[in-house]
Amino acid sequence: MRELSLNILDIAQNSISAGASLTEILVKENTAEKTLLIGIYDNGKGMSEEQVKNVQDPFFTTRTTRKVGMGIPLFKLAAEQTGGSFKITSELGVGTRVDALFKTDSIDFTPLGDIAATVSTIVSMNEDKDFVYTRSVDEKDFVFKSADIKKILDGVPLSEPSVINWIEDYIRENTEQLFD
Repeated sequence: MRELSLNILDIAQNSISAGASLTEILVKENTAEKTLLIGIYDNGKGMSEEQVKNVQDPFFTTRTTRKVGMGIPLFKLAAEQTGGSFKITSELGVGTRVDALFKTDSIDFTPLGDIAATVSTIVSMNEDKDFVYTRSVDEKDFVFKSADIKKILDGVPLSEPSVINWIEDYIRENTEQLFD
């Protein structure tokens, strides 16, 4: 994929398909170590040990609409090509954890992309689910919780165009402050 935020979108959608009511997205950058950790964690139905192995194979998918599943394998490849690492753990009935560590100084590092648009899209398309997005740069953190926004909006749909724009702008502005 051209940007890592699209991998995040794909894996978060997998979480939703697996019945997750809560999906956490972590983007943690360490500028001194030149690393970017991306974690996607959910409380979905989880996978067996065999399914965890299979999901990393591009020729395995549980979908009936196509015969390949490229999301996890491409994400893993993107991390490993930078000299980073990839780990997926899952427990049936508990959920799944995906961690990808990227070396940001590698020539093969894929840009993060428009993560604000990605998160606002995920949130607005899945109003019945909760999402926590944490963006960390060195010692600074920004945390966005869709449950907090739902509470404030008191019934106004997250899919309302003005709400989508506000969420995207809010994430973008708070992320920019992490670099000050």
